[in-house]
Amino acid sequence: MHLGFIKKYVDEVFNVGLQNKLLLTGDGRTRQDPAKQYGTGGLMQGKKFMICATWNAPAEAFDNPDYNLFRGKGLTDIFLPITSNYRFCGYDIIDSYNCFDIFKRSDIDKDIEKYPAYLEELINK
Repeated sequence: MHLGFIKKYVDEVFNVGLQNKLLLTGDGRTRQDPAKQYGTGGLMQGKKFMICATWNAPAEAFDNPDYNLFRGKGLTDIFLPITSNYRFCGYDIIDSYNCFDIFKRSDIDKDIEKYPAYLEELINK
């Protein structure tokens, strides 16, 4: 998906959530208490958010400074622009579920088979 579409979606959904006071009531700070921590105005406390993604990149390309593309960055770093929006609204961010090297590996079906168990584990935490 093109990043412009993601940005448009986020802007529209989160701005409606702000205007209707469904997701948040502001950024957490007030004129009376401007020192209150930015990003604490969310109303979604107790809700959880998770990213499930597929990658052509192999798993070893992440968190590895020897790989040029991500330059040592991990999935948490890469997903930060997405997860920050949800955290801003008060969501707890759950570890992502990722399928790596989807075009070159022949055992991608194993990742798909493991997904329900991963979700079950999260639910039972």
